[in-house]
Amino acid sequence: MNRTFFARDVVTVARALIGTTLTIDGVGGTIVETEAYDANDPASHSFSGPGVRNAAMFGPAGAAYVYRIYGLHHCLNVTCGDGAAVLIRALAPAMGTEVMRARRATTQAEALLCAGPGRLCKALGVDLSLDAVPLDAPPFAWRDRTAAPPIAAGPRIGITRAAGVPWRFVLQGSPSLSRPAPKAQ
Repeated sequence: MNRTFFARDVVTVARALIGTTLTIDGVGGTIVETEAYDANDPASHSFSGPGVRNAAMFGPAGAAYVYRIYGLHHCLNVTCGDGAAVLIRALAPAMGTEVMRARRATTQAEALLCAGPGRLCKALGVDLSLDAVPLDAPPFAWRDRTAAPPIAAGPRIGITRAAGVPWRFVLQGSPSLSRPAPKAQ
């Protein structure tokens, strides 16, 4: 995918990412869960304007925005420009599952290796060194989906502001979701 894919409305990009394949240094799988955030959204890191932590959100579309949450876990987002970004919440592992297991030091079921943003980042080796890195060059590689998948939309997870906004998108029927799927909308 080139940067123009990401230079669109954040909700459009969040939906369009479901069913695509993401690898980082050859390790990854199919994106099955995303959440959209834009600069007018009180739940977004960009809502209060640019700063050191969220600088990538205000840079060009098509870059990684990586941050730490709770001082423990990293979260991977893709920027859409103008303070908008899509959080990659979960993917279905397909390539490099043994590397994922080793990074996470787990024997969990394959479906759970990347079920949640913290698990996903640990399994894919995502850390702050990838913040603001362009998504259309190594270590990132993308493959478009082959058909429009069944997508459900619902409220985002783990936020208190604008919690009811239905900007969480999931691949219906995926066992790799961070939480159960919302009803189809």
